[in-house]
Amino acid sequence: MTESELFLIDTNILVYAAEKGESPKIQKAKKLVNRCWQGEEILAVSSQNLAEFVFVTTKRAKLSFEEAKTFAGFVVDFHGFKKIGYNAETVLAAIEMANEFKTSFWDSLLAATMRENGIFNIYTENTKDFKIPWINAVNPFNQ
Repeated sequence: MTESELFLIDTNILVYAAEKGESPKIQKAKKLVNRCWQGEEILAVSSQNLAEFVFVTTKRAKLSFEEAKTFAGFVVDFHGFKKIGYNAETVLAAIEMANEFKTSFWDSLLAATMRENGIFNIYTENTKDFKIPWINAVNPFNQ
């Protein structure tokens, strides 16, 4: 797999994957993450995704801090997830991107981080948030 074929997994998919329940979204998210755990697919995850994951899952009281830390720790420690991050220059690029494409700063920061790491695909429930020319946003719940 080349980096251009690599998909970043957005926070919303990680949240569903960590939830308990039998809803179709939870099951599809778990299946997607399990493909990574089983070595069938490498997924990228950013430090921003992990921070958002902890915030969302603990704020909504779906997970305790310990459960959120455990899940995030599995992602960080597992070699099947390519971990990416951003720096000060990425923030400046995200500001420009948010202005040019009229996207939220946080989505633009994720897009700028992806671009700097040669990743142009994202699994997300919020495909409308990534109307950026070089991003292929795929909703795994529609597959």
